Amino acid sequence: MDFSLSPQLQALRDKTRQFIAEQVIPLENDERQSSHGPSEALRRELVGRARAAGLLTPHASKALGGLGLSHVEKAVVFEEAGYSWLGPTALNIHAPDEGNIHLMEEVATPAQKERWLRPQVAGELRSCFAMTEPAPGAGSDPAALATTAVRDGDDYLISGHKWFITGAEGADYAIIMARTEDGGATMFLSDMNRPEIVLERSMDAMDACFTGGHGVLRFDGLRVPAGDILGEVGKGFRYAQIRLAPARLTHCMRWLGQARRAQDVALAYTRRRAAFGKPLASHEGVGFMLADNDMDLHTARLHIWHTAWLLDQGEQGNYESSRAKVVCSEAEWRVVDRCVQMLGGQGVTMETPVMRIFMDMRAFRIYDGPSEVHRFSMARKLVQAAEKDPDAERGVPDAICTIPPLLH
Repeated sequence: MDFSLSPQLQALRDKTRQFIAEQVIPLENDERQSSHGPSEALRRELVGRARAAGLLTPHASKALGGLGLSHVEKAVVFEEAGYSWLGPTALNIHAPDEGNIHLMEEVATPAQKERWLRPQVAGELRSCFAMTEPAPGAGSDPAALATTAVRDGDDYLISGHKWFITGAEGADYAIIMARTEDGGATMFLSDMNRPEIVLERSMDAMDACFTGGHGVLRFDGLRVPAGDILGEVGKGFRYAQIRLAPARLTHCMRWLGQARRAQDVALAYTRRRAAFGKPLASHEGVGFMLADNDMDLHTARLHIWHTAWLLDQGEQGNYESSRAKVVCSEAEWRVVDRCVQMLGGQGVTMETPVMRIFMDMRAFRIYDGPSEVHRFSMARKLVQAAEKDPDAERGVPDAICTIPPLLH
């Protein structure tokens, strides 16, 4: 793996960094925001600025108007965009749209792409991904999917509840996961302005960085033509993996930018703030936290780049993306938590951006799979790989030294 950046990627990184500093951060205190995220008006202004800068939807293919970035290139650019909580919205790489754009490029028909994807890449539409359900429905266990899609002639009638649907309020279209009569899961596409789709409420959440917040949706016999199925009937869970592995990683990329910003703020503060006759940074306890932060940031970045590189080689990266998601969500959270501690009173007020980053980031250890679920999945795969490895039968010393071939 080559860690050097091409001149073109360095230039794009620097351009993104300058754009965030000059065009996005000044809007962070804009009044067109609420506890449920940036307003549509603010989103459109941010998107317009990114479009003018040539940075809009960089992960989409060039054929659709994006920059066609590889996964490694996304790692570099998304980290820079994530330096501001408004940066992903500006570049049109925020969740859930970023993952939905990737999924639609991979699975949608030409007609579906023209209807929904192309205007979304242009920043004209927003989307949501309706999979998570209240108990006893699907959450960390997708097999509990309770929303149903019943065949009715050439259509399907969808009924059920979804919640914690990011971006639901104001979304133009939805990707809906529902169980068909054969017991399999299928993805359906629908415009959101249908009377059978009811936004019951927006949930009050710790974070406030996602346009449209997190909604509770009810589907009351939503009629969807068979032509609006995304992909094939019964392959919804397989398509979810196409979306989720890269989407886990892009979360890691964006939040790495936020964690790096928190570290920058803490470093500047502890260098100028004095206590007991010398700068805070000169005290061992504070200096150790700065050093630990740097190690966590670097560890997270290495996991991101390595997993991105694997995806660029054509690997599925399911195991590695789970590992990266756990490592990055916990390492980046530790960075921000230490920054709050170093800032003291400044860290628990909006005098600096760190409190806002702290509030927004906490959920990262939960969405796209809680750390505990990923650890469970990883452990199961480690055991399965060891059982398939004949060297594992030679004894404990050899087994310790053997890397299961499935996980290279």
